Amino acid sequence: MILTKERTLAEKVRADFPILHQEVNGKPLVYLDNAATSQKPLAVLNALQDYYQHYNSNVHRGVHTLSAKATDAYEGARVKISKFVNAASPQEIVYTRNASEAINLVAYAWGLTNLQKGDEVILTVMEHHSNLVPWQIISQKTGAVLKFVELTADEDFDREQFKSLISDKTKLVSVVHVSNTLGCINPVEEICAIAHRYGAKVLIDACQSIPHMPVDVQKIDCDWLVASGHKMCGPTGVGFLYGKLDLLRSMPPFLGGGEMIADVFLESSTYADLPHKFEAGTPAIAEAIALGAAVDYLTGIGLDRIHAYEEELTAYLYQQLSQIPQIRIYGPPVNKGRAALAAFTAGDVHPHDLSTILDQAGVAIRAGHHCTQPLHRYLKVQSTARASLYFYNTKEEIDVFIAALREAIEFFGSIFG
Repeated sequence: MILTKERTLAEKVRADFPILHQEVNGKPLVYLDNAATSQKPLAVLNALQDYYQHYNSNVHRGVHTLSAKATDAYEGARVKISKFVNAASPQEIVYTRNASEAINLVAYAWGLTNLQKGDEVILTVMEHHSNLVPWQIISQKTGAVLKFVELTADEDFDREQFKSLISDKTKLVSVVHVSNTLGCINPVEEICAIAHRYGAKVLIDACQSIPHMPVDVQKIDCDWLVASGHKMCGPTGVGFLYGKLDLLRSMPPFLGGGEMIADVFLESSTYADLPHKFEAGTPAIAEAIALGAAVDYLTGIGLDRIHAYEEELTAYLYQQLSQIPQIRIYGPPVNKGRAALAAFTAGDVHPHDLSTILDQAGVAIRAGHHCTQPLHRYLKVQSTARASLYFYNTKEEIDVFIAALREAIEFFGSIFG
């Protein structure tokens, strides 16, 4: 079976992740909170240490040896990222602190300039707060109108409603590729094709897809795409924005300062070419270099291979959860296509209580609204528990999680039943 074959891969790569080999509360760690942040392989940890230990220097601004080496590594990582998502040029990759900053960059540099009163922006009810709040702010400043695609009966993206919402008034569609709560994989190619027929731009939040499956920005034909390094085996504090070259060139700077300029006079300034126009100040140099190492690591394994293995793990997780009577899983069924996560409730047991008990068994899951409060209100649930997988997780870890979950439900049932 594929699962047996790929488990060998999982067991092999686990040696690359030192943090996984520890006990929590006297039990072997089972880390199932990968949608919040992934763990980092030695290749990434070593890249961070190597920079600080051997060539720590600022980039672009010096002609000495250390600065040249740092610049080469920093810009080399940009090239790796551009190839990773199949951008047409490294100039289409802008370093940011995270995906939230990348969305804000688009919102302020493009949204404030291009949106007017009566223009429409289409989002979905499943968006992460990072893809809601910036557009709320911009709509308040410009008078643009926000519209929201809801869910089908299977708790998936409602294609038909999207087609009914979009019109000549639509200037932007901003949508998550994979929902961090529902696990649904949204039809981004179709969304882009429809939006472009109406002359609208499209931004894709790829935080939950980039680490888990091949993502080709030219095939998707999105105008912008954002991702965070810490969810794809990279460090915290670094992410990136992809944007089509001509579109990025048309946008004014987001932040002003050093590095993003060509010439500065007392009364005015001219700006650097892409991508530096959007990268004011000293960047997260070590983090960007280490993100490049993460890209190398994921590429070495193969995103197709990772995705295929995670499909098997996800099906097993969904099957095991479905056998517990008290469990209600949110999002579409496996046969409709799901990413490697499951948000769920267990009757009247509060998700935070579940997470606390599971932690005592060494199992790390997430509990709360997962930065999707509007979605939880839409689903008429205050919070959910979420187990999220990555390619270093195993079927045996899912078994440990399920056993601990059953015990937790029984424990609370004996108290409140």
